[in-house]
Amino acid sequence: MLGIVVLAVIVALVFAAMNFVLVKKKDPGNAKMQEIALAIREGSDTFIAHEYKIILSIAVLIALLLFGIVSWYTGVAFILGALMSASAGWIGMKIATLANVRVCNAARTTRKLGGTLKIAFQGGSVMGLSVGGFALLGLGIIYAVFGNILGQMAPENLIIVKNWLGITFIPFTMTVSGYALGCSVVAMFDRVGGGIYTKAADMGADLVGKTEAGIPEDDPRNPATIADNVGDNVGDVAGLGADLLESYVGALISAVILTAYMFYTTKDTAHPISPELVSSLIGYPLTVAAIGLLCSTVGIMFLIIKKISDHPHRELNMATWSSAILTIIATGIYTWLTFRNETVTNAGFIAGPLSPWFAAVLGICSGVLIGQLAEWYTSYDYSATRKIAEASSQGPALTITQGMATGMKSVFFPVVVLGIAIIGANYLAGIYGVAMAAIGMLSFIAATVSVDTYGPIADNAGGIAEMSRLDPEVRQITDTLDSVGNTTAAIGKGFAIGSAALAALSLFASYLYSQASPGETGGFTLLLDMINTYTLAGALIGAALPYLFSGILIDAVAKAARKMVEEVRRQFEENPRILTGEDKPDYKQCIEISSAGALKEMKVPAILAVASPIVSGFLFGPDFVGGLLIGTTLSGIMLALFSANSGGAWDNAKKYIEQGYHGGKGSGAHAAGIIGDTVGDPLKDTVGPSLDILIKIMAVVSLITASIFSQYNFLGLFY
Repeated sequence: MLGIVVLAVIVALVFAAMNFVLVKKKDPGNAKMQEIALAIREGSDTFIAHEYKIILSIAVLIALLLFGIVSWYTGVAFILGALMSASAGWIGMKIATLANVRVCNAARTTRKLGGTLKIAFQGGSVMGLSVGGFALLGLGIIYAVFGNILGQMAPENLIIVKNWLGITFIPFTMTVSGYALGCSVVAMFDRVGGGIYTKAADMGADLVGKTEAGIPEDDPRNPATIADNVGDNVGDVAGLGADLLESYVGALISAVILTAYMFYTTKDTAHPISPELVSSLIGYPLTVAAIGLLCSTVGIMFLIIKKISDHPHRELNMATWSSAILTIIATGIYTWLTFRNETVTNAGFIAGPLSPWFAAVLGICSGVLIGQLAEWYTSYDYSATRKIAEASSQGPALTITQGMATGMKSVFFPVVVLGIAIIGANYLAGIYGVAMAAIGMLSFIAATVSVDTYGPIADNAGGIAEMSRLDPEVRQITDTLDSVGNTTAAIGKGFAIGSAALAALSLFASYLYSQASPGETGGFTLLLDMINTYTLAGALIGAALPYLFSGILIDAVAKAARKMVEEVRRQFEENPRILTGEDKPDYKQCIEISSAGALKEMKVPAILAVASPIVSGFLFGPDFVGGLLIGTTLSGIMLALFSANSGGAWDNAKKYIEQGYHGGKGSGAHAAGIIGDTVGDPLKDTVGPSLDILIKIMAVVSLITASIFSQYNFLGLFY
């Protein structure tokens, strides 16, 4: 298993390094283009450096608490997870700020959609390969050092131990949970901080520049335009990478932790799980992920070396589907070789040698279907988004109303797909199958992240084209690529939300198993008393928590956006020569406003996500936290789907109008579409992605601290 992981990590990271170098060697264009690109790069570097300083201070505090309260190896694993997640985000942002101007120059010199697409995708592939490579690198170290050298994942060592405080836990579960928590904390700050930054700048640029001043998007006369382009990199690239790496790791560790707890709770029963099967089940998720990474590398390489057509959607789909098909075939062969001699077990793991694989394939299929549903609701090729564009002809109120209706309706069918996937996966391989379904969704994550990251790069390229006053045909090429990127991003968000739901369910099952004590193993069942007062209260409060969390995020974006609007208006009023093009605006001031707003406001929602299960547990005990997790997961999934799809639909409705429909640019419908897009911006790029992380970070934190607040809580003083 470790051999396959090492091979996958080396291949992915070496290929990522090669693509980084090859993209950097491309021609960056004329002096004006390079000047603008440098300003974007410096703004991105400055923000990410400040953000990582804040993350470092909080990560050190959390690591020290884990060292002292849980175990030293949990603290070490936490630091390793944070380092892997931060590295992936930083590398992705670096390549995006180098690739944007090169994509713009390719559009300028070739005037061909296919060649421009290839450079944008090659830049995005650095991020995709880094996400898969760094996630598996960290987990490989955990398995090699703590699993093999310290023997933590040996079946005979999957037992409950006590630390110096008398807290009980299984060492290997705490180690992988610590790693996942490190990834989650960085992802939360990256997504929240980057999301606030990018949407504050975007809203400020649109509301004053496009709506009030009537100047085009990314016009160099707009003081917020550089900040807007910086935001694409820190939010939609660095934040995206850390977010999906966290989803990937969360899905993988959910199956591992579940295996450990189910082995522990059945080992003294009449039908224990054999140690050989346990070893296979613990190693299986990581090997599947490694095989998926290798297959994704092949799919990415195929698109880079082949001749690209002028149909970007088809080409990007080819990279994704080829990676997925190769992954399905290769993991099917591996599964048969691994489990072919296993007999049917009643332990809830496998009902046949291919059961875990069938569950993973079911996850892939459901992820694809959820993605297609997202495309149906968000792409302007379909009626749902075109109806929003049509409604814009009657003013912004109907734009908002139609977009909300579309977003709300878009929730139902993806949730039905998730429900069927959960039932089917459980039928195939028990709750372990549910975890494998989540892993299946993300098994070819390198390909999906590559496609997702290409979008912000193309968007930045369009901004550089506009600010450099290049030929309109150049901007038309980049806008076409950007529009496809919006749709692929919506599909990627569907995968992330679906995997979050499945991973959270299996982590929740592990949380319930963690409540078993040594004397209860024989009779322990996976149940939570839903008519328990504290469970019901926890579920009710948990369902409200995503709304509080989302409200804080939107409020943070609005605060920063208001300051941005005031600054842009001030510059236009005090210096009318900016709008005539005679003087340059002060870009730096707008960058500082977005940075200050994001860095100030990102702390509260991130701390809320980490602290809520801990505080609840110490006040009301494990039953309350169990209800809290149920409520947050169910409510968070619905709200995340609504936010991602409604925001994507508003954005593409505006782009559909800009194609010349319903009056085109400058019309009343276009002004209404801009307002709809502005309303949707914080939903699709700040709230939706952050809710995915909220769901999983609460589950991981609860799992790590459950053994503590089960013994020490306020209610325990009275009962």
